[in-house]
Amino acid sequence: MKPRLAEETTSGGRVGDRVRRPDAVQKVRGDFPYSSDLQVDGMLWGATVRSPHPYARIESIDTKAAKAAPGVKAVLTFEDVAGENAYGLEIADQPVLASDVVRYWGEAVALVAAEHPEQARRAADKVKVEYAVLKPVTDPEQALLPKAPKLHPGGNVTRHIKIRHGDQNATAEVVVTGDYEIGMQDQAPLGPESGLAIPDGEGGVDLYIATQWLHIDQKQLAHVLGLEPHEVRLTMAGIGGAFGAREDLSMQAHACMLALKTGRPVKISYSRPESFVGHVHRHPGKLHYEHGATKDGKLVYVKARIVLDGGAYASSSTAVIANASCFAVGPYQCPNATIDGIVAYTNNPPCGAMRGFGSVQNCYAHEAQMDKLAAALTMDPVALRRHNSLETGSALITGQVIDGPVPVAELLRLVHERPLPAPAAKNADLTAMPGGVSNTTHGESVKRGIGYAAGFKNIGYSEGFNDFSTARVRLSVVDGKPRVEVHTAGAEVGQGLVTIQAQIAGTELGVRDVMVLTADTEVGSAGSSSASRQTYITGGAVKAACEAVRERVVALAQSELKSGEGLRLEDENIVGADGNVLVALATLLGEEVIDELRVFRPRKTSPLDPDTGQANAHMQFAFAAHRAVVDVDTELGLVKVVELATAQDVGKAINPQAVEGQLEGGAAQGLGLAVMEEIQVQDGVIKNPSFTDYLLPTILDMPPVRMDILELGDPNSPYGLKGVGEPPTISSGPAILAAIRAATGRPVTRVPVRPHDLVL
Repeated sequence: MKPRLAEETTSGGRVGDRVRRPDAVQKVRGDFPYSSDLQVDGMLWGATVRSPHPYARIESIDTKAAKAAPGVKAVLTFEDVAGENAYGLEIADQPVLASDVVRYWGEAVALVAAEHPEQARRAADKVKVEYAVLKPVTDPEQALLPKAPKLHPGGNVTRHIKIRHGDQNATAEVVVTGDYEIGMQDQAPLGPESGLAIPDGEGGVDLYIATQWLHIDQKQLAHVLGLEPHEVRLTMAGIGGAFGAREDLSMQAHACMLALKTGRPVKISYSRPESFVGHVHRHPGKLHYEHGATKDGKLVYVKARIVLDGGAYASSSTAVIANASCFAVGPYQCPNATIDGIVAYTNNPPCGAMRGFGSVQNCYAHEAQMDKLAAALTMDPVALRRHNSLETGSALITGQVIDGPVPVAELLRLVHERPLPAPAAKNADLTAMPGGVSNTTHGESVKRGIGYAAGFKNIGYSEGFNDFSTARVRLSVVDGKPRVEVHTAGAEVGQGLVTIQAQIAGTELGVRDVMVLTADTEVGSAGSSSASRQTYITGGAVKAACEAVRERVVALAQSELKSGEGLRLEDENIVGADGNVLVALATLLGEEVIDELRVFRPRKTSPLDPDTGQANAHMQFAFAAHRAVVDVDTELGLVKVVELATAQDVGKAINPQAVEGQLEGGAAQGLGLAVMEEIQVQDGVIKNPSFTDYLLPTILDMPPVRMDILELGDPNSPYGLKGVGEPPTISSGPAILAAIRAATGRPVTRVPVRPHDLVL
């Protein structure tokens, strides 16, 4: 019994080609099966009972009325968790179902399975939970005070990163300080959390799920279900966006528990409001910075205190605060740094991975500081940045020396020298004005501003984490033609990984028919689709497996043709040293099947020193720069982003069309945080859990995005590529804030900006 999934996808093209996604037509037509579309005969529906309080002790749970409700087949509580009632990406601190205490609004307390989704929801309402309400801790600074209630046995500090680089007592001729605040952003995937669990009748379970990391889900699920990993099999279902929201477990364990209890398939699909509490969010933060420089604009030191709100459970907070601290200075040379990065537990919704992963929060601060410093020095802000830019061979504040191209100054030059958009004409279409669609202005109070920002972050896992991916490649003859099958567990979350794998296989083996199989746990782990790492790591695994297949093909040809050196596989033929075709690949293979599995590992990294933060902690770095042009109605406090220009070194554009899409999509999320997106949390309760009240950029909000894409090549990576997906989100928003400050003259230290922050 299997649900309908997206078909195994076939794609052509070579590395560097502009290749259309194989699922594009299905998605445009509405035919693509997402995880929320899954169904099988005899399927039950699951619903979740959630806490109405951010912080409370559970006094009792009464499930009698729910069990007696029509259509109900199971009602489960923490007592039904067969394994350990705790999971987590890095710290197993989150219960599958709350037992003694709830730590955030919307925490899961009980589960219901019924014949119909409405029956399940109504029965969930009949579960009676008695709570002793406690006063929530909702300010991370308050959570760090000695007298604050301990939300977890070890206290409220999830992790404290200390970076001590150079002279801790350095002084400077020019000093600027600033305090900055970042709101809570949602990944806003259009597809809500959903999946289908099917019991196998032998005590195990098959889960069809939209996730970012099949194998970490499998490991956690086996732990909480009391099963062996091989008894929990996961298959990738169609995913409607991720951006970090799919890294943690949501409904996975709940669906599996209900399926194993009832012996029937169980589907859970969250509503939009439930999705807002069903996944983690970007960490809000408060950042205090001090920059010191010489009179000619050279950075002498940076001091920063970064406090992030991790919410009720750890998720990936320990890694996020490491990134926020390691890249706290931005892509600039800084001989002396004192950085304290702290992430705290609170009773707010849990926060974790989101595109940019710690570097987004700090970029708003360090780029505002660079503009402040430029003003204090009466220096052009771009010139100041270029004067301090990292270069090949520069040492980071962690002591790590960067190798390979480091084109920060060049990226800034490109966005700075790109022609500016024309000024708005006096008789311009009013819809081109801030708020113009609503006919709120005729342009009389509109001022234009231009701003710049640069950012960078790591690619791949860091701090000694075991980063690798596995790929199996199979070459055979089907219907008289050679076919390549590629099988990995790499999660396609919209970034184009399926297409990339096919392009690499087509390039390495010279075969036109390449099929990428559905990702599942039947092949070794590919790691998470996060940290902009999949093209590098899983692409590297596919490349290695293809190379092994090619070696066997050439060896077979040498044996069959009794030929010497110089044979190669090219365009579905075996070609001799003189370039002449010797035999068709299909003829050579006949019924022979060549199958190879390879594991690819990048260069190793090291943990940060706990006292100094010094280490070769990161595998690769990606850099980007943005210029924003904005119009601000200074009477109404409305903003229109007129244009974004960006430059980014991608090492090698495996699929240039996909790269362009990543740069545009990342800029859209950066724009969202800068001017409109924020989860409103009041006393621990989300007040706007819908796309009506949580504002997202639409096509009317997105400006043209002008691009300079550099392919400078990384000597350590396959094809010289660099991860692409996250840098566009890092510096796009800070450039917009810089432009708003230029237009209004206001300091604007908080994002997203609000109308009352801008009115003159």
